[in-house]
Amino acid sequence: MAKTENKDSANSAQFRILDSMLDGVRLINKYRTVIHTNTSLEENIMSHTIGKICYEGIGKTEPCKECSADIVFDTGRTMITYQDINEKSYMIISSPVYDRYNAITAIVEVFRDITKERELERSILQKNERMRADISFAQKMQINMLPLKGIYTDLLIDHYYKPSELLSGDMFDVFKIDKESTGFYICDVVGHGISASMISMYVKQTVRAISKKSRDLNAVMSELHRTFLALNFDDDIYFSIFYCVFDKNTKQLQYLNAGHNCVPLFKREGKITGLMAKGYPISNFFDSVNYSIETVQLKAGDNLLFYTDGITELKNENDEYFGEERLVSVFLESENIFNVLEHSVKVFNGQGNDDLALLDIKVI
Repeated sequence: MAKTENKDSANSAQFRILDSMLDGVRLINKYRTVIHTNTSLEENIMSHTIGKICYEGIGKTEPCKECSADIVFDTGRTMITYQDINEKSYMIISSPVYDRYNAITAIVEVFRDITKERELERSILQKNERMRADISFAQKMQINMLPLKGIYTDLLIDHYYKPSELLSGDMFDVFKIDKESTGFYICDVVGHGISASMISMYVKQTVRAISKKSRDLNAVMSELHRTFLALNFDDDIYFSIFYCVFDKNTKQLQYLNAGHNCVPLFKREGKITGLMAKGYPISNFFDSVNYSIETVQLKAGDNLLFYTDGITELKNENDEYFGEERLVSVFLESENIFNVLEHSVKVFNGQGNDDLALLDIKVI
C-alpha cells in the first residue's frame, strides 16, 4: 500500500489490485476483524472469513500467543510470521495501512505459500541429520582403528590424535608383521574431512595387507603406489607416508620416506637427531616409485617421535608458528611428551586448522 506523502487509505482501486494478486491477501481493521479478502485467499486458503476475528480467519479457536496485528498497530512495523493452515505452510507479511492523517487504520496481510520450501527444508534437515550421524559413526570408527597403546615386540607405543574437523587425513598405525617384526608408519593425506579420512583408511588397510606378504619396504611402497593408481583419483589427491619396520631380534630399524615433510625425531641419551630420508609422495604424477631404504641400529632407551605438520604449523595470536624447534625442545625435556606437549600448546595459545597426529615409540 502506498503512503503520502506515501500514506493513503485503502480505496476500491487498491482493492482491485489486491484481488489480482496471486498470493492470498486480507485486510484487518483496528478491531482485529477481517474486512476484505482477495480471490486467491478465498479460493486457495480459507473462504468466508470476512467479519471473523483475525485468528478465526486462519482456522484457529484461540488468539495467537504473540499477535502480529497488535504489534503492527502499536509500532507501525511490518511483521513476518509463519502459520500452518489446512496442511500447508504460509509466510504471512503484515503491514500497516495509513489514512491521510498518518494514522494506522488497517493491516494488510499477504499469505505466501511456502509449503514446498518447508518440505525442502525438512528434507535437507533430515539428510543433514543422517549425514551427521554417518560422520559421527565414521569418526568413532576412525578413532577405534587407531593402534592400541602398549607394547609391540620390544616397542612401547603412545600417540596423540586430534582432527581439525570431525574426520582426519593424518593417520598413523602400528602392527605386528610376524613374531619378530613390527611395522609402523605416519601418513598425511592432502586436505581434510571425509575424503581425506577415507584415503587414510585405504592406506591403513592396504599397508597392513601388503606388509604381511613382503619384508621389502620398497616392494610394499611400490604395491601401495600401484593400488593407488588403480583408484583413478584426480591429480590433486595424494599423500605422504614415512614407513618403518623394526626387527625385534636385531633391534634394527629400516625406514623409507615417501614425501613426508616432517623429519621424525630420534632421541638417544639426551641428544636428538632426525631420521633423514628423501622420496616422492604417493600420487598420480609417477608411473612407478623407488625409494632408498635407510637403516638405524636401535637400543633400549631410544625414543622416536613421528608427527605431521599440524603441530609445527600451529599459530598463536602473534602469528608465530609453534615450529620444529619448540617441538624438539618439548621432546628433549619430556619423558611423557604428550602431557607436556598439551600444556605447551595451551601456553602457546596455538590455533590451527590442520590435523594433529603424533606417534611416540620407545625401545624397551
